[in-house]
Amino acid sequence: MSTAPDILCIGSVLWDVIGRSAVHMRQGSDVPGRITRIPGGVAMNIAMTLARFGLRPALLSAVGRDAEGDELIATCATLGCETAHLYRSPDLPTDRYMAVEGANGLIAAIADAHSLEQAGARILAPLTDGPLGTAETPYPGIVALDGNLTEALLEQIAHAPAFRAADLRIAPASPGKALRLVPFLRAGRGTLYVNLEEAGLLCQETFADSRAAAQKLIERGAARAVVTDGGATACDATPEGCVAQDPPEVLVTRVTGAGDTFMAAHIVAERGEADRADALDRALRAAADYVSGDIAS
Repeated sequence: MSTAPDILCIGSVLWDVIGRSAVHMRQGSDVPGRITRIPGGVAMNIAMTLARFGLRPALLSAVGRDAEGDELIATCATLGCETAHLYRSPDLPTDRYMAVEGANGLIAAIADAHSLEQAGARILAPLTDGPLGTAETPYPGIVALDGNLTEALLEQIAHAPAFRAADLRIAPASPGKALRLVPFLRAGRGTLYVNLEEAGLLCQETFADSRAAAQKLIERGAARAVVTDGGATACDATPEGCVAQDPPEVLVTRVTGAGDTFMAAHIVAERGEADRADALDRALRAAADYVSGDIAS
């Protein structure tokens, strides 16, 4: 039996520290709630969802050779995520993400992905120098990529021979990193998964809905754009046209990781040969289940 992974997830693999409260919060709020520490990062969240759907995802990222890194590696293995290709540096600590969520959504978050950024192209060695691929024999499968990588590295990926055969699926990680996806707009590569705010930042416009945002991304050079808008209509656009779907109405109990769950579920549906409308519907339902708490984090 082949041990090759079904999909590669490239980007942030770290610990999420999430504080959640059931009350509305504002700047300066000091309220009771729960604080959890779970494996996180965009690439990791996508990989965990893919594994729940029965796929074998492999992670390409940077994880420190510290106690937190060892614990994270062990946890990844129990979750069905392959870690053999991770870059592990003795000099860089394991990255972390911290967020506070209230009943009114995400209040604030800080992503400390400095080790991933400093590791740079070293995390891509398994794809450029084997065993997963080389410039001469590029990896031919799906690659889920996140914007926690530097813009310079993302620019390299957009044009590198080692990625020319890959089906690139790209997320910006956060609105603050949305502009890092510009190289893929310029190159006309990959499927961009963005929310309405991130689409606006990439296009330097304000959009009323996901359809307008997705169409504008196509006009600006995107090969394909999937734009979500919270509980409002989502749109999947290509040069051939748009498909739009409304997400189910649910009670939102958490938000961190919802976009990653959506992206992973969409990839799984299309890998199973679902058409565009069905894939979008399945992804929206998976994200709704996640934010309502019906899927364990």
